[in-house]
Amino acid sequence: MAQYILSLDQGTSSSRSVLFNHTGEIVDVSQRAFEQIYPAPSLVEHSPTDIWQAQLFTIQNVMEKASITQDDIAAIGITNQRETVVVWNRKTGEPIHNAIVWQDRRTSDICQQLKDAGVDSTIKSITGLTVDPYFTATKVRWILDHVEDAREMANRGELCLGTIDSWLIWNLTEGKTHVTDASNASRTLLYNIHTGGWDQDLLDMFKIPASMLPEIVDSSGIAGHWGNVPISGIAGDQQAALFGQGCFEPGQIKNTYGTGCFMLMNTGERIVQSNNGLLSTVAWQINGVRKFALEGSVFMGGAVYNWLRDGLQIVKSVYEFDDLAKSVKDNGGVVLVPAFTGLGAPHWDPYARGSMQGMTRGTTRAHICRAALEAVSFQSAELLESMLKDTLIEVSELRVDGGASISKLLMRIQADQMQCSIVRPKNVETTAFGAAALAGLGIGFWESEEQIASLWQEDIRFTPNLWNNDLAQQRKQWDKAVERTKYWNKDA
Repeated sequence: MAQYILSLDQGTSSSRSVLFNHTGEIVDVSQRAFEQIYPAPSLVEHSPTDIWQAQLFTIQNVMEKASITQDDIAAIGITNQRETVVVWNRKTGEPIHNAIVWQDRRTSDICQQLKDAGVDSTIKSITGLTVDPYFTATKVRWILDHVEDAREMANRGELCLGTIDSWLIWNLTEGKTHVTDASNASRTLLYNIHTGGWDQDLLDMFKIPASMLPEIVDSSGIAGHWGNVPISGIAGDQQAALFGQGCFEPGQIKNTYGTGCFMLMNTGERIVQSNNGLLSTVAWQINGVRKFALEGSVFMGGAVYNWLRDGLQIVKSVYEFDDLAKSVKDNGGVVLVPAFTGLGAPHWDPYARGSMQGMTRGTTRAHICRAALEAVSFQSAELLESMLKDTLIEVSELRVDGGASISKLLMRIQADQMQCSIVRPKNVETTAFGAAALAGLGIGFWESEEQIASLWQEDIRFTPNLWNNDLAQQRKQWDKAVERTKYWNKDA
């Protein structure tokens, strides 16, 4: 009997393969980074071929490390960076352009035109999403408008489009299967969250032929095969993390501190339309039943640390960053707003740009590190505040994961700013485990959500100190700094 679930965790900066056993423990991991392509300021691309080759390498490598074959793998689960899109030739399987990444801002003007035309409220009522370059549809329209012969090929039915899950499944199945799951489909601006299908009016609005689209399938259930191994779990990375954190009940909430920060609250079978800058999205679809989530998206989370290391080169590692941030009692008056690719929720300003304010001759790199850490926390605190306004639900704890959640200082600051307990599980690989759990559930490797929830274990809990004047002043300075970054690049 096959003993393992293989989870493919395709992220913004690397592809990973994680092997899980029946008790939800990690058996082995393989990871490979790939190139980040920046053709111009605010443009971000990936090579789809590099993504696939990196993912394939990790699959082969993790199997070699664990000394297993395909016969030992019960199923594959896939989780992926969302909104990033690939357009490829249906016959050859070759991409016609680099993947345009979720962080990319090249379609800001298209989005502004839609807002000026007054259709943004209509789009939000259908999709649960705001009109922003973050999402997939405007990226596809840009490719069709700018790549030679692309629109003609699309109109002839010769092109496929897909988020990264679709691209991986196409390659794993050698072009036999073109699918996506409902969680990924709900991030495209082309999906009707009320009907659970592609919306023809939106396709017409964005000038995208329906023939390009993948079939929408359940997040848990057999969607294709890699050789004889079923692909039975698919979810966007943040929905996978929600599932992996065991947040199966309405009102349960998680925050992932990855490249960006993404907070999701399970709202059950109820769609909560936000009045406070958040998104309504599909959490997952199982046996045709959709569960929904309220989401806040921060574009620059852990990526801020990478910028300090690789861009400013004021630290050599994330560990040095954390030590420097701890070495000072406060930020010394420095406020960093990392709006390098605009502001996400709850502001949704694609023209905002990063700023660092309040510096003096006494400012040190330690103060800048502290300000960067606080910026990640402030952005997440804004998301929780918006969620509480939208749902009127009292939140006593927030489950956290992602690379930056290892910072105890960040988690302590976060608990104080949010005034709720921050809970980190023993297994912080919740995104990869979420995909594995969906895959295992889809073939009976695990029998129920209750069994999966029982595998979740608390590691450490950070409880908040009482709100005080220092916290209030810090928040006031943050709010002022954010306002000064807005629309910075509007006329550039």
